[in-house]
Amino acid sequence: MTDAIEAVLHDGSRIPVAMRGDGRPLLVPARLEPHPPAEAQTMRQWRADPDLGPNLVNGLARSYRVIAADYEGHRMAHPAPDTLTPENVTADLLAIADAAGADEFGYYGYSWLALSGLQLAIRTDRLWALVMGGFPPRGGPYDTMLAVTRAAHAMAIHSAGRTTPEVNEPEPGDWDAVSVRTDEAQTQQFVTLYEALQDFDDSAVAVPPGLPRLAFAGSADHIDYGPEWGGVQVRIGESLAANERSLIEAGWDVRLLPGLDHTSAMHSSIVLPLVADWLEKSA
Repeated sequence: MTDAIEAVLHDGSRIPVAMRGDGRPLLVPARLEPHPPAEAQTMRQWRADPDLGPNLVNGLARSYRVIAADYEGHRMAHPAPDTLTPENVTADLLAIADAAGADEFGYYGYSWLALSGLQLAIRTDRLWALVMGGFPPRGGPYDTMLAVTRAAHAMAIHSAGRTTPEVNEPEPGDWDAVSVRTDEAQTQQFVTLYEALQDFDDSAVAVPPGLPRLAFAGSADHIDYGPEWGGVQVRIGESLAANERSLIEAGWDVRLLPGLDHTSAMHSSIVLPLVADWLEKSA
């Protein structure tokens, strides 16, 4: 284990970077700090894994020098509303690798951090492996995610204009009853990201030849959003399944996890053995 260092990101903000283990560098944008007990309990009620970051990083550190940085948490604390473009996300991830002294590194990301990994792979030849979870390399839901993020941004603006905050404690699993608790800048940065990706043709993506790459998702990874969210359907598992053959022909390994949704497929008990086994055999 090493003391944390810092990387300077595209907007001048500084993010702590920790390293664990020895071996080939592997960048994992994950939170290492434990969640407060009440927050961890709420996460479990919503079937999330509050121990995801530490379990994943410490498990992978048995074989690799894991470079850990909570990029999502950093962006929520230090939003980049006008500049969170694919190019700048790539620059940020490379800055993290540079701060850790990693000229070549593997990368694992889930959901929007997975699509960030794809953007990284097409902009640099420094990767020795790429793992994308919870976002398909082909048939990505860029248009529906833009609709969802625009709806979240509109809700954030509406909430900012309220003199009394709306109290909403929905039952676990009732996503339609969830209120937006992020502010305008936090939501705008993801609108910026998905707007910049609207012309991105992921069917024509060319990653470096010979780059080992894995894509996985739960077969039940889909969310139907209500009218207040634009009434869109985000299909992750179905899209990965529909593009499985073409992805394999393009050099991807594909894993569709039966019965798992977006939250359950990112649990450390699922991700750690899947990623560790694949890296050992393929990268």
